[in-house]
Amino acid sequence: MNAQPFIVATAGHVDHGKSALVKALTGTDPDRLPEEKARGITIDLGFAHLELPSAAHRASATLHLGIVDVPGHEDFVKNMVAGVGSVDLALFVVAADDGWMPQTEEHLQILTSLGVGRAVVALTKIDLAENEALVQAQLRDKLADSPFAQAPIVPTSVVSGRGLEELKVTLAQVLSDTPPPRDIGKPRLPVDRVFTLRGIGTVVTGTLTGGGLRRGQAVVIHPSGKTVRIRTLQNHNRDVEVCGPGMRTALNLPDVEDSASAAGVQRGDVITLPETGAPSPAMDVLLEKSARLTGGKTGGARPLRDGSLVRIHVGSANVPARVFFLETGQLCAGGSALAELRFKFPVFAFASDRFIVRDWSEQATLAGGIILDPDACSKRFRTEAQRQLLDRRASSPKDAAAFVQTLLARDGAVPRPGLLLKSRFSANEISEIASHLAAEGKAVVAGGMIADAAWWAALRQTASAAIDADHRAHSERAGLPLNGLRTMIEARISAPELFNALVADLCQNGFAQEGVAIRRTTHRPALPPHLQAAGAKVRAALAARPLEPPSRKELAPDAPTQQALRFLLQTGEAIELGDGVVLTSDDFDRATERVKEFLRQHGPATASELRQALGTSRRIVIPLLERLDKDGVTRREADRRSLRK
Repeated sequence: MNAQPFIVATAGHVDHGKSALVKALTGTDPDRLPEEKARGITIDLGFAHLELPSAAHRASATLHLGIVDVPGHEDFVKNMVAGVGSVDLALFVVAADDGWMPQTEEHLQILTSLGVGRAVVALTKIDLAENEALVQAQLRDKLADSPFAQAPIVPTSVVSGRGLEELKVTLAQVLSDTPPPRDIGKPRLPVDRVFTLRGIGTVVTGTLTGGGLRRGQAVVIHPSGKTVRIRTLQNHNRDVEVCGPGMRTALNLPDVEDSASAAGVQRGDVITLPETGAPSPAMDVLLEKSARLTGGKTGGARPLRDGSLVRIHVGSANVPARVFFLETGQLCAGGSALAELRFKFPVFAFASDRFIVRDWSEQATLAGGIILDPDACSKRFRTEAQRQLLDRRASSPKDAAAFVQTLLARDGAVPRPGLLLKSRFSANEISEIASHLAAEGKAVVAGGMIADAAWWAALRQTASAAIDADHRAHSERAGLPLNGLRTMIEARISAPELFNALVADLCQNGFAQEGVAIRRTTHRPALPPHLQAAGAKVRAALAARPLEPPSRKELAPDAPTQQALRFLLQTGEAIELGDGVVLTSDDFDRATERVKEFLRQHGPATASELRQALGTSRRIVIPLLERLDKDGVTRREADRRSLRK
C-alpha cells in the first residue's frame, strides 16, 4: 500500500479546543508539558499521527498525517509560527460558542502569509451553539477574501463525538487532491524540538522538506556549520532507513549537544546537506501587509517603518532583524514593498521561502513576505541591477526561469553547478532552463559557467578590441599577453575559470593563443615604421656573412637595433645560439643540413672537421653543435659527434 505523508497544523484562538480535537482524532494528547497540563492550554508545539484512507480514486493509498498542534494563546504565537512553516493543510479550529476571536484572525494572517492554501475548518463545541446555522454563516463571512473562503466547515463536538468521522473523511478528501510534497534533492529539516535521551544522545525533530535523509548520512547544522552524521532516523516513533519530504522526522545526532552553544543545536537551526550553501546575514525580500489588518488591540495594524527592529520567523527560527525598504518609508495595511532584512546572526533559507514579521515585543504580527535573494549584499541593495532582479522575481516568485534570467542579467555569469543552489527549484529544472536559454541564444554556456548572452558578447567585444589595439600599438609583438588581457577585464569577471572560458571562446572565433599571448589569426608581427630601418640594418649584417655573423653586441649596438633584433628573435626569423651568436633561421637550417650530410657521408666527426666543412670559426661551430645536441640532431661521444638514429 502506498503511504503518502502530509503535514496538518491546527490553528485558532486559545481554548477553542484544538488539543482536545487532536486527541479525539488520534488518541494522542499533544499537550506533553506539565505546565500545559496544569494551565489547560497549549504552550509549546505538540505532535500526533493520524492515518486515513485516501479518496475513492486513490483508494490504494494511505494518508499519513503528521499533526502539529500549535498554541492559541497570544503569549505563545511565536511558538505557533515555529510549527506551521511546512504545512500542507491547516485544521482551522473555531469554537461555536465564542466565534471569531483575535488569535483566530492572527492565525489566519500567519497561514495566509506562509502560503498555506488549503484548510478544513472544524467548528468545535457545536453542542454549545444557540443557532448553528447563524454561527456557520458568520464564520463563512469571516473567511471571505481569504485563501480559505471555500474551505469545508465541519461542526464537531469531542463530548458527543459528533462530526469526528466526518472531519476525518473531509481531511482525506482535501488531502487526496493535494499534490505530494516535492523532492528537489535539497533536504532541509527546520528543527522544532531538541531533547537528549540517556544512552542515545541528542535527538532533533522537524518536518522534512525538499528531499530525503538517510541513516549514516553526513549533514550540516546551520547556522553553526557543524558537520555531523545521522545515527538513526524515526518517523512517528518508528525506525526507518530513509525519510522523505513531508514526513515528521526525528534524527539522532550523537555528536551534538542540545544547547544554544556553538557546538550545540536548538530550535530554529536547520539540518541540511553540506553542498546546499551557507547562511546569510542579509536577504532581499517582498513584504506584504494584509488589508485585513485595519484594527485590533495587538498593534498589527500600525505601519511597519523603515529601520524597524523586528523578529523574523522563517522555518522554525525566530531571528532579530532590521527592515530597510528599497523605496517607501513604511508599509501600511494592504500594501507591499521590496525590502532588505539584516539579521543579528546569519540565517539559512532559500529563495521563495516565506516568512512572518512580528514586532520586537512579540505582541503583534506585522507582515508576511517571500525571500527573493537569499544571499543579499547591502552595498548592492539600491543598485538598478538589483532593483530589476527584485521587481521581476516579486512578480513571478514561482517562475524558475525568471530567477535564472535575473541572476544572469545582474551578475553576467555564474558557475553552472551552483546556479540557484539556495532555491526551491531542482537541479534538473535549473539545468533545463539553462539549456533552453542557450538554445534560444539568450545565454552562453562557457566551460563550467553560464553567462547572459548580451553580457558575454559585450565582454568578448571588449577583449577583441583590446587585442586589436595591442596589434596596432605593438605590431612587432606576437600578441597581447594574457596577463595584460586579464588585468583589463578582471573587474568584470567573477571567477578565474571565466577568463579561461573567454580565451577558449575567442580561440574558436578568429583568435589564436601563442604561448602566453593571444592574437588574431590574421595578425602577422611586423616591425613598426620607426624600427624598420634598424631591422633592415640587422638583416643586412646577418645576410652579409651567413655563418660568420658579427657578435650580438656588434650586431645591435644601439636601442633601435636592439629592439629590431629582439623582434627577429621573438618571431623566429633569427635564432640565438648562445655566447652572443645570432643566425637567421634560414642560415641555421642550412648549416644543420650541411652537418647532417657530412656525418652521413663521413661518419662521426670532430668539431674541427665540422668547422672546416662549414667554412666557419670555432666561435660559431661550438654553440651550433651544442644546439644540435640539445635538439636531438647529433650525439656527442668524447670529442666526436654522430647523427642520432
